[in-house]
Order: sequence, then C-alpha cells, then structure tokens
Amino acid sequence: MREAFITHHNVISSLGFSSEENFEHLKKEHSGIQKFQRDNGDDYYSSQVDKELLDKEFTKIGDVTLYTTLEKMMLLSVDTILKESNLKITKKTGLVIATTKGNVDVLSPDSSFYKDKKRAYLPELGKQIQGFFNFKNEAIILSNACVSGVLAVAVSQRFIKDGLYDDVIIVSGDLVSEFILSGFTSFQAISDEPCQPFSKNRKGITLGEAVASAIVSSEKNKGAVQIIGAGSCNDANHISGPSRTGEGLFLSVQSALSEANIKSKDIDYISAHGTATNYNDEMESMAFERLNMLQTPTNSLKGYYGHTLGASGLLETNMGIESLKNNTLIASKGFDEIGVSQPITVIEKTETKKIRVFLKTASGFGGCNTAVIFRKIAD
Repeated sequence: MREAFITHHNVISSLGFSSEENFEHLKKEHSGIQKFQRDNGDDYYSSQVDKELLDKEFTKIGDVTLYTTLEKMMLLSVDTILKESNLKITKKTGLVIATTKGNVDVLSPDSSFYKDKKRAYLPELGKQIQGFFNFKNEAIILSNACVSGVLAVAVSQRFIKDGLYDDVIIVSGDLVSEFILSGFTSFQAISDEPCQPFSKNRKGITLGEAVASAIVSSEKNKGAVQIIGAGSCNDANHISGPSRTGEGLFLSVQSALSEANIKSKDIDYISAHGTATNYNDEMESMAFERLNMLQTPTNSLKGYYGHTLGASGLLETNMGIESLKNNTLIASKGFDEIGVSQPITVIEKTETKKIRVFLKTASGFGGCNTAVIFRKIAD
C-alpha cells in the first residue's frame, strides 16, 4: 500500500495570502481578530479577509465579477499550490472541496449572485473550481461540520493509499456571513471579546473566515510531511454538544495511532480544536487525559484566526506543518489560566523545540471527530 504526503500548501486569511506569511505572524503572536459591526449595529469580534486585496490578487488569474468571494479565495489558493508544484492535472488527479456552508451568503439580497440561487448548492461550488482548472474528475464535496478540512486530509490519504489517485488537491473554506453569525448567536456561543481557548475566563467562540489548500501526493518532495495515521468517529451525543467524556475524539485518536503504529508518547505536539466553548475544551481535555497525553505540548490557533469552521482543520494542519518545518511551537493566544478539569499542557509562550510528529484534532456539530497524525521526513 502506498504512502501519502503533503507536498505543498497555502493559506489565505486575515494574516496573509501564503502559509509562510501566516506563520510569520503566528511566530510574532499577531492575531488577525478585529472588531466588526453586524447589520443590526451590534459589535462583534472576528478575523476576516481583506476583500479589496483579494480582488486585486484575483485579477491576476481571472475576472472578479464571475465568482463569489469564497470561490475567488479557493481559486486563488489552489492556483498558488499548482504553480508552486508545477503539477499537471490528469485523470489521476483528484479534487476534494471541504466546507460547512459554502456559498450560503449568495442567498442574501445584498449579494450580486442573489438571482442565481443555485450557486448556493455545494455541487455548484465544486463545478466552479473543477471547471476553472479543467480537472478531469468531478469534485468530491466534504461537508461534515467543523471537521471537514482535516477530514479531507484523511480521505485524500485513503485515495492515495488505495491507488485511486496519484495526487489530490484539497481546498477548504468558509466565510463569516450574517447567516453564520445568526446561527451561533442563537446558541449564545459567541464571545464578546477575542476568544480564549482552554482558559478559565473563556466566554465562547470568535468566528473567522479563511481558505486553505494542500496537495496530497504519492510522491514526496524535499519539504514533504507524511500522513501516517488518521481516524474519524462520531460520538452521536447531541446535535451540537460533544460527548462529555470525549469518547468520539478518544476513539479517533486511538484509530490514528494504530494506523501510524506509534504510541501517544511519540506525539511531540497537539494542534487541538480548542474553540473556547465550555463543552468543547472540556471534552478535549478529557480525551487527552484518557490518551495519556496531558504532558504533550498543546495549542489552539483560534486566538489568531477565530473559528474558521470547515477551513479550520486544514488551515491548522498547514500551520502545524510549518511548526514542524521551523521546529517552533506557537503559543496558544488568549490563554491565561487553565479552565478545564484535566491539566493539559497548553503552550503559553512561542518557543523553538525540535519536533517531528504532530497530531491534529477536530470536532464538530453532530458529534463528528477526526484526528490525523503527521511526521516530518527530515530536517
């Protein structure tokens, strides 16, 4: 069975339009979260992409009037990794798109695509990406709440190992829209200040938007990171609340460790989901305690980006890869005092440390959980 590697990746966010630019901001502990105002006049905190800069960059590859904001972000991100890799798209090249809500913003009367409501359908989003680059295969859409981005990595690894494709292009993304804001407001889950994952004083999530992309390949290059294990499990606890014992995440990580043929002590770093909600952060701490990983350095990047929904898993994977590449552990921004029952080792200060293997976890509505383990090939 073949091995799978991530060879190239990109991030478009409030902190920049490349993975390298984003990571430079993380090393300096710069957050992309700012104060915005809703249509009803209420203030809220969020991280959002500069739309003027996006259009300026997109004019280099296409007509800005023909595509939605999310499509432009996805197209620009995929274009970047295709050019960096010189990858030629063939029948053995797959396309996986991960998102929670896709182009849901076109349903607003303020959208220039309001009359074209079918644009909100997820398959239509897939057709736009597929057609722009002339992919030979139909886009595969993954929409599994907030594990979508990292689940795309796990699925793509399986495609490579089973020989279905030689290369898979993954792109994941979501926007902050009035629809999303209204939904999370109804849960009373949005913090009135920048989020503080795992902290005693946390008040809830901060929403963000981003797009991330990656190439999963059967061939490694000099900077490749190997995908050595993956697992996904649904705890079926509640429509929006995770298992109180962390059962789904516990089983997902166990599955990933088993496939990777390593022990929990071999993990150098955990990139946690860390949404700063009471139930998510507590659940993760319970799972990590059950996995004997309380001493493993752990962070959440939500304090820099907010919760970018379906994009978060791949965005944070890409930044985790940069952590491996730079042997750098990024501080969990916003953390002050431990606020979960299990004493997990939250990274409080950015530091240089030799790391080779990291675990990315994600959890989402409906009880979904995914864990993927990555290993650096060489320094």
